[in-house]
Amino acid sequence: MRPPAVALAVVLLVGACPGVSSARQAAAKPAPTAPFAYNPEGRRDPFVSLLKRATEARARQDRQPAAGVSRFLVSELSLRGIMQSRGDHVALVAGPDNRTYVVRVNDRLLDGSIRAITADSLVCLQDVNDPLSLTKQREVRLTLRAVTEAK
Repeated sequence: MRPPAVALAVVLLVGACPGVSSARQAAAKPAPTAPFAYNPEGRRDPFVSLLKRATEARARQDRQPAAGVSRFLVSELSLRGIMQSRGDHVALVAGPDNRTYVVRVNDRLLDGSIRAITADSLVCLQDVNDPLSLTKQREVRLTLRAVTEAK
């Protein structure tokens, strides 16, 4: 036999084998795909905007009009004075509207609460909105006087 005849015989034999043709058909047909489902398992959703979370506190305020200091952020308050009333301390704080408010321990703010009031400072617990932060709350201390270090 000549070489072209051998090649023709091999092609005919391969085409006649039932196992080879079904393998070619299976390779040509794409496998059915399942729809993609995201499983966060403790991670944040990468498709949710980080900027949206920062503005949620303000949006909550717009939906529910609050009265007093409960509509202000911790960072918007400034301590003006501390008084003693019925054995415990109360603080006078100024809001961004330049009005003075009286606050007590456990009063709620927009992003936290009043934790303690001492003779010279106000301690607030502020909720942390940073998704990368391991701590969910931080302590913010507002003082009446600037602390000077003794040398």
